[in-house]
Amino acid sequence: MASGHESLTQLGGNSRIPASPDEAVIEKVPNRAGDDAYVVRFTCPEFTALCPLTGQPDFAHLVIDYVPGAWLLESKSLKLYLASYRNHGSFHEDCTMAIARRVVAEIAPRWLRIGGYWYPRGGIPIDVFYQTGEPPAAVWLPDQGVPPYRGRG
Repeated sequence: MASGHESLTQLGGNSRIPASPDEAVIEKVPNRAGDDAYVVRFTCPEFTALCPLTGQPDFAHLVIDYVPGAWLLESKSLKLYLASYRNHGSFHEDCTMAIARRVVAEIAPRWLRIGGYWYPRGGIPIDVFYQTGEPPAAVWLPDQGVPPYRGRG
């Protein structure tokens, strides 16, 4: 009987950080609890990208919540995808929305939300929030747990 993991190429071995988000491969595995509505959370407290104008690093605390459909995100491939932004120039809003769109395109979750809690540049933090619609009824949806900026950490 197939486990659904046969197609994974990154888990269990050495993997390079992709040169760009477009080059990154996001892998998925079958959701064996697909009849149940539950929330999966990925937290990336040390996300980095580059300012597209100055080339200076921008830092964020990302929280991705999703209710899976038929597929689950494979976590190592997601980690490598997020790390590929280290050398990618993009504004905070563009990064956050590109990540949301890519996850939706790859796994078609029942529901997704992302919180991009960006650290200040020029004295102003820019937080970006997106969700695909109303969450399914009866899912437990905890607060993302990132406080408003007051020297976050």
